[in-house]
Amino acid sequence: MELLSWRTVCLLVLCTVAMLRPAAAIRFVIDREECFSHNVEYEGDTVHVSFVVIKADTPWHYSEDGVDLVVKDPNGAQVRDSRDKTSDKFEFIVQKRGVHRFCFTNKSPYHETVDFDVHVGHFSYFDQHAKDEHFAPLFEQIAKLDEALYNIQFEQHWLEAQTDRQAILNENMSRRAVHKALLESAALIAASVIQVYLLRRLFERKLGTSRV
Repeated sequence: MELLSWRTVCLLVLCTVAMLRPAAAIRFVIDREECFSHNVEYEGDTVHVSFVVIKADTPWHYSEDGVDLVVKDPNGAQVRDSRDKTSDKFEFIVQKRGVHRFCFTNKSPYHETVDFDVHVGHFSYFDQHAKDEHFAPLFEQIAKLDEALYNIQFEQHWLEAQTDRQAILNENMSRRAVHKALLESAALIAASVIQVYLLRRLFERKLGTSRV
């Protein structure tokens, strides 16, 4: 009974540790260039990255101009890049532990709001205790569960950012449609007023000519 309780406590602790994986998500406004740093403590870790350009600083900007993202390792060497994209999602294996830099470049003349998510996957508890043949299967299942849970969270964050972008685009398009309709209505009214004025002048001239 004591052994069962101890294993239960161990399982709860390991599950808690499994959820404490390094992750960072941020939404920021970029003018020309913004850089972020993230420390990766172990070589061989998998870094998951995603970003979505949520909106531009002007409701009249509808082009698909994206941003550039360049990832560099602690030595300054480029390990991954993404060019001219409004959204992207990728992963890479860390070859050099230390602080990695993620630099965004905005080529648009407008400020852009970007949703950025980065996560480092590492199963340190599995490495430390894998020698125990009784606990190895348990650690392996926890590792798989942890990865599956994070993948769900990562995808959910990605989809939420995509949904926010689409909602803003739809709102801006609706606003532009309303403005266009108002301008067309104003132009139609103006044209009608001009036509009435011209017809009135024409009738007045004909009336004056007939009187003479």
